[in-house]
Amino acid sequence: MRYGGRSPKSYGMNTSFDVGDNPGNVEENRIAFLRQLGISPDQLAIPRQRHTATIKKITESGTYEECDALMTDIRDVFLSITVADCAPILLFDASKRVLASVHAGWRGTEKQILLKTILAMQQEFRSVPGDVYAFIGPSAGVCCYEVGEEVAEKFDSQFVVQRNGKLYVDIKKANEAQLQRAGVPGFNIETHNDCTICKKESYHSYRRDRERSGRMLAVIGLNQ
Repeated sequence: MRYGGRSPKSYGMNTSFDVGDNPGNVEENRIAFLRQLGISPDQLAIPRQRHTATIKKITESGTYEECDALMTDIRDVFLSITVADCAPILLFDASKRVLASVHAGWRGTEKQILLKTILAMQQEFRSVPGDVYAFIGPSAGVCCYEVGEEVAEKFDSQFVVQRNGKLYVDIKKANEAQLQRAGVPGFNIETHNDCTICKKESYHSYRRDRERSGRMLAVIGLNQ
């Protein structure tokens, strides 16, 4: 969520060290957030996100360079994603007890990082897509996610809406389609409807606040 942290109002509950916020504030924000989940910061696995389609299989916590998805079957390693409009997507294979976290903005979505993550889970852990549960978190909605023609043309027309001469991409719907194409049943997919851009009292948004935007943290892990 956007507010409630130690950072100044424009950052609020910011959990990223990469947006110009005071590092001490960020550390306190993370501790406060993770405490509610019963997690310590040294249990986090953190990708240095670059809007790639790079996926890494990991066995321990820490920072992982140049990737936008992590996957593991190790207990007490908590996979994280930081976002401020891009979609945080969390995956859980209930049979093999495999987890993945995926960062998907329009670039990652266009590169099909989510579909590739499901395929990687199959290859590395023998996951069966029918056993996978997916959560697509709050992110830029088709109501507000305006793009230029050069971006819109990268997507199938079913994921692009035109209103008043402007183009909008539905990255949530595009990622739902990738999950279903991979074989994840529709009833195993949950999508949060909130748009980070227009719900300004609740969420950080880079599209809305630019350099003064904080980042939110999504986390998934197994502790038993």
